[in-house]
Amino acid sequence: MSFHNQLKNKIVAKENALRSINGQKLKGRKIVFTNGCFDILHPGHVDYLTQARDLGNFLVLGLNTDNSVKRLNKAPNRPVNTENWRAYILAALACVDLIVLFDEETPLELITFLKPDVLVKGNDYKAEDIVGYDVVKANGGEVITIPLLEGFSTTKLIEKLNK
Repeated sequence: MSFHNQLKNKIVAKENALRSINGQKLKGRKIVFTNGCFDILHPGHVDYLTQARDLGNFLVLGLNTDNSVKRLNKAPNRPVNTENWRAYILAALACVDLIVLFDEETPLELITFLKPDVLVKGNDYKAEDIVGYDVVKANGGEVITIPLLEGFSTTKLIEKLNK
């Protein structure tokens, strides 16, 4: 299989993600889930995703669709990159095993459906405030916050480019 097709195969519907996750769990692998917009990939994103992957054996990334990014009101011109391009770029990262797009305001429905072993967000959140905390804990999983690499944000990057 070509590398191009391998990347495309990482971007899946939630039903296909669940099949993959269940297969990984049967092999004794720990499933880690995180989510976000990941609009313009920068070193902070890569650092965060590699740290998240280190918390288990299989990293599933819930990616906001373009519509859900717009509803988050990040800025009128966001996302800069379309959901398909954002997913494709993220799929090229070795630390990301699967990408599932979600259109809801939060990833709660996706987390409930996939039942990851570990839910991860940056330490700009308190673990108890992370969407999906109750679901993951009720299933015997962990909710972990990890430090963010200082000085990197998509918003700051866009501001710098506009100067």
